[in-house]
Amino acid sequence: MTRRFLFVLGSARPDGNTELLARRAAEQLPPDVERQWIDLAARPLPDFEDLRHDSDHVRPTEGPVAHLLDATLAATDIVIASPLYWYSVSAQTKRYLDHWSGWLRTPGLDFKATLAGRTLWGVTALAHEEPEVADPLVGTLNNSAAYMGMRFGGVLLGNGSKPGDVLKDTEALARAKTFFAQDAPLARFPYEAG
Repeated sequence: MTRRFLFVLGSARPDGNTELLARRAAEQLPPDVERQWIDLAARPLPDFEDLRHDSDHVRPTEGPVAHLLDATLAATDIVIASPLYWYSVSAQTKRYLDHWSGWLRTPGLDFKATLAGRTLWGVTALAHEEPEVADPLVGTLNNSAAYMGMRFGGVLLGNGSKPGDVLKDTEALARAKTFFAQDAPLARFPYEAG
């Protein structure tokens, strides 16, 4: 299967530090690797309704949810590019992940089986100097990948608060050059490690 990267942009601001860092990392991908960028602020998803005990889920056929579902199913690599908002992913990103719950229960979709073995990556910009404050975001993505049977490539962290700040983070820019070239192990829940 040809590699196809889906970049899910979860920032409330266009061209923010997280997106700039994700684009720098994407520039390093081989030219034959397909890339699709979806900005959740430009294509907002409705709030997720948990219907698992009330009714059957129906595959969406139009609108932002259908577009994002199709892009997710087509991707070999999903990159969650969310700034660190209150120590986790943005509301837009969380809403996208919440929709996974419905897609798991949509008859005929085989969402979990389709994503199993594919790779989830993260990119985030944070204003703190201490990278440990991003641990909840990293945990959200790792555990989501573990639940789905996906590989997890980790999270590319960059420092930046004001627009463009991340371009001054030379260490993050250096990590971006090889971020997608690394082997991504099968994700494991923390209690499975060891």
